[in-house]
Amino acid sequence: MLLKEIKDIYHKELDENYPKEEVDSMFYLMIEHFLGLEQFILAIDPGIVITKEEEQYMFEGLSKLKKEQPIQYVLGETTFMDFKIMVNESVLIPRPETEELVNWVLEDIENLDDNLKIIDIGTGSGCIAISLSKLKPNIRATAMDISKSALEVAKKNALENDVNIEFIQADILKIPSLKENYDIIVSNPPYVREMEKDKMHNNVLKNEPNLALFVPDEDPLLFYKPIAKLAKNSLTPKGVLYMEINQYLGEAIKELMEEFGFTEIELRKDIFGNDRMIKAKQTG
Repeated sequence: MLLKEIKDIYHKELDENYPKEEVDSMFYLMIEHFLGLEQFILAIDPGIVITKEEEQYMFEGLSKLKKEQPIQYVLGETTFMDFKIMVNESVLIPRPETEELVNWVLEDIENLDDNLKIIDIGTGSGCIAISLSKLKPNIRATAMDISKSALEVAKKNALENDVNIEFIQADILKIPSLKENYDIIVSNPPYVREMEKDKMHNNVLKNEPNLALFVPDEDPLLFYKPIAKLAKNSLTPKGVLYMEINQYLGEAIKELMEEFGFTEIELRKDIFGNDRMIKAKQTG
């Protein structure tokens, strides 16, 4: 079958639910991942024919996309901070905003002693801890999550990216303290309120783990409170807490940090101009 015919089928089946440019992007990601072909192949060779086996990969992927599965889950991987990260339905798909959080941490520790102890709370795929470990190889990184299946993915990603990370399975709503002190605590906890579901796409709602996304409308800071408490008790003197936040709750989270006695509290906006990250320093 001609590859360009399959591209036409992708548009016929998907254009109703996705912009044409996004369908193009998904098609090219599919042929690169499953067929090992560059996206410009059709411009060079519009008459290229693929095998029956290759057709099967493309049509199986199309079937999943029609069911509104995210392309990252269909491929089984994504890119975060230029590193390959395996993903499945047990973990959130890393977002560009989280890369901004990681870059903030990297900016601040660029000229510091590499022998820092860092813990990533709610690690999911492990993308934060892995990226920090790759880019600052001498740090001592720990990653924590409540989900055993998420930690299995994170461990595979650490192995794939050749970094040494300690993994801990724990529920931050229940643990009284961390087992040691850290120079940096970083977290991207669940922060989407139930009321905000109607603003989200079906491919997120139907596929990504609700456990890692949502908090009750009546308690939107559900995870920020225990993280702040753990940080207050477990950060080294002048240690720093970094968190990704709900864009509508920046001031509320800033007030929470003040209540716990943190200093030099800073809100930072993401590339879209939304309050998305907060940084707070331990006193001492």
